[in-house]
Amino acid sequence: MPTRLDNVIFDAADHVALARWWGEALGWPMTVDEEGDGLVTAPEGSGLTDLVFVPVDDPKVGKNRVHLDLTSSSPEDQAATVERLLAAGAARVDIGQGDVPWVVLADPEGNELCVLEPREEHAGRGSLAAVVMDAADPEALGRFWQEAAGDNPLLELVPVPDQKVVKNRVHLDVRPFPGDDQQAEVDRLLALGARHADAGQTGDESWVVLADPEDNEFCVLRPG
Repeated sequence: MPTRLDNVIFDAADHVALARWWGEALGWPMTVDEEGDGLVTAPEGSGLTDLVFVPVDDPKVGKNRVHLDLTSSSPEDQAATVERLLAAGAARVDIGQGDVPWVVLADPEGNELCVLEPREEHAGRGSLAAVVMDAADPEALGRFWQEAAGDNPLLELVPVPDQKVVKNRVHLDVRPFPGDDQQAEVDRLLALGARHADAGQTGDESWVVLADPEDNEFCVLRPG
């Protein structure tokens, strides 16, 4: 069976503080897990994915190629969410979006996010609308990620002309189903166009770091 989307991982200078910020932004509980990482847990039964925040020393360079979109239920709710996030330490940012109905912000460490206008396709999804990935060829990359993450409505790919130049500060983890083989899934994804990637790992980790056909890093976890 294929792998499926397991977590969204954020690199962070102050991973606990940033996890706390995102927990409050989404209204999800935040804890520190047994490895010391910040964990923001999606509501049980929501079908959404947890967020994990890990400490890194590298500064953020350029616009992230992966970001989160937040929902709103009305224009008034959208405006209230924007003002709430700004009061909590977000900032308005210009990434060339022009005149659009959504609002582009950055969290306290500069990670871009969007507060969307009301959209029917996100109704009932809760506070997280989508995990959005930039793509030079969304159709081709979408075929790869359908194999890697399953038919997941949470993952959206959008066309952008920018080239990837640095390691992503936000990346996805995928996990094989219980009883499946991690190495077999790694081999399957490699055959689909992934490649092994160096993200500074030591080689002793329980996960395998790959990059998709557009060089976005992701991790294949052990089955579970």
